[in-house]
Amino acid sequence: MDSPIEEIKSRLDIVEFVGQYLKLKKTGANLSALCPFHSEKSGSFFVSPARQTWKCFGCGKGGDIFTFVQEIEGVEFGDALRILAAKAGVELKRQTRESAQMKTERQRLYEACELAACFFEKQLASSKTGAAAKKYLLDRGFSEKSIAAWRLGWAPSSWQGLHDFLASQGYTDKEIVGAGLAAASAGGRVYDRFRGRIMFPVFDFNSQTVGFGGRVFENVADDVRETGVPPAAAEPKYLNTARTALYDKSRLLYGLDRAKVAIRQADACVLVEGYADAIMSAQAGVENVVATSGTALTEDHLKIIKRFTNNLILGYDMDLAGENASRRGIDMARAAGFDVRVARPAIAGKDPADIAAADPREWQKATAGAKSIMEFYFDRALAAGDKNSPAGRKKIVDFILPAIKIIPNAIEQAFWLQKIADKMEARDIHYEEYLRQELKKVRINQNGPAAAAVSRVASAANAKSRETRLEERILTLAVKFPVHIGLVGDAPDFFTDEGKEIAARLRAGGFPKGEIAGKVGEYYETLFIAAENETVSEAAAAEEIEFHVAAIRENIFKNSLARCARDLIRAETAGDLETAGNLREKYNKLCKKTKNSVN
Repeated sequence: MDSPIEEIKSRLDIVEFVGQYLKLKKTGANLSALCPFHSEKSGSFFVSPARQTWKCFGCGKGGDIFTFVQEIEGVEFGDALRILAAKAGVELKRQTRESAQMKTERQRLYEACELAACFFEKQLASSKTGAAAKKYLLDRGFSEKSIAAWRLGWAPSSWQGLHDFLASQGYTDKEIVGAGLAAASAGGRVYDRFRGRIMFPVFDFNSQTVGFGGRVFENVADDVRETGVPPAAAEPKYLNTARTALYDKSRLLYGLDRAKVAIRQADACVLVEGYADAIMSAQAGVENVVATSGTALTEDHLKIIKRFTNNLILGYDMDLAGENASRRGIDMARAAGFDVRVARPAIAGKDPADIAAADPREWQKATAGAKSIMEFYFDRALAAGDKNSPAGRKKIVDFILPAIKIIPNAIEQAFWLQKIADKMEARDIHYEEYLRQELKKVRINQNGPAAAAVSRVASAANAKSRETRLEERILTLAVKFPVHIGLVGDAPDFFTDEGKEIAARLRAGGFPKGEIAGKVGEYYETLFIAAENETVSEAAAAEEIEFHVAAIRENIFKNSLARCARDLIRAETAGDLETAGNLREKYNKLCKKTKNSVN
């Protein structure tokens, strides 16, 4: 191979790789999906197996497998190269005199986090206190296989155990702190962030270690009081890595690297709150599970999940309060188009981890038979309010109506309004109308997450002019049927510069293989992918090209007429008689041209 880049491309198929992130479906010779880079309801994202490229016709982004990784992971080319090389099994040869300074900052952080994970694993397996922590995990229900697969570890209670290990491997204090593995005291002393904790490594989509969650292990005596380190009991039960260049808990879903295939196969994502919940759920056979750890459900989380499925199963408890974090996340999910359901295990008051450990079949049954979020809301509201008293009815309705308000479909809203009336056993035939009147009064917080999500979904991304859209349609048909390029005319004045160049190339015989570069080449790639998915017949294509060419010329003419009229009025208002006379003559000629074209 000429380079690692070409070798990687030869080993990795873009369809298979992109399919790890998105739900692809066959569309003609290509595959399509909802674009992960902008909000849309119809799939305008296409992958071409033949050309090993991707393109979104909505937001305009596109490229090869490297640009996809850069966009989806938010990394520079060097990091994309490293990620793909690992996937393809290609060894990147380093310069013989490479030093730590020559590596990218992100790569150093990745390596530090990976070494930390290895350090914690070894401590769990070989140290005395690590053995006690492992026994706790086994007693809790974790299997040996799960402990190894999820790479659980132990952070010793010493002041600088991990720090000293990483320092011996050539990492600076700045890098260790930057990776979220240590903190600096007011006096400048650097000490381990995680001490006396059972460690859960957090991985990104590509299974690279980016951070950690640490659970206090109460059975370990605090043996570091003389050092001045706060005792473990004074710290939170769970401690997560602080935000770093690699770790942002509002954008990371624990377990997604393992669950992505299962989520796609099940066409549903089970969402739980903690590390143990995710691990024990997977151990119980419910593998399409991810966790939000230390944060509420965010819009970024939903965007990630939506790459794989529109079905969300909530595996955590929620209270009835209308403004709690769970409800806000659910409202966002529903506004973003998710079908939200709630797992209702028969064992009440237990975390998913405890239920999965005690009775795996019960957890499987709960997730498989999850109830719709509206049914869940109804059950909770009816349980909290007395439907036989006016105050109780008001409490129930006040809780349910905001949930109905978010539903975008009027027919579905009517269904749930009728259900309220049925649940209330209302005898008044006008009761549903009263509910509709109350529903009109409900206002979604315009500054809230649900309203913001609706606004973003509704907003158009990078809207194109009508002429540009028609140009793309004309040239797509011309690429599909080059014989019809003559219908476009010779170097049409209404095309963009790139469009004129492509029309001229098609007229001259097309693009020789390998001769695609710059903006013209990118535009042609877009048209080529669209043409491959076009199903119109050759005869219909000819008629459509002629129609669109005429439509563009007519639109340009009408705009010219309108501009001339506006300029004429301005000239007459300003008393510029000479300019007004010239414009009146021009306007009359345009009107005459319109009349002649009609006749």
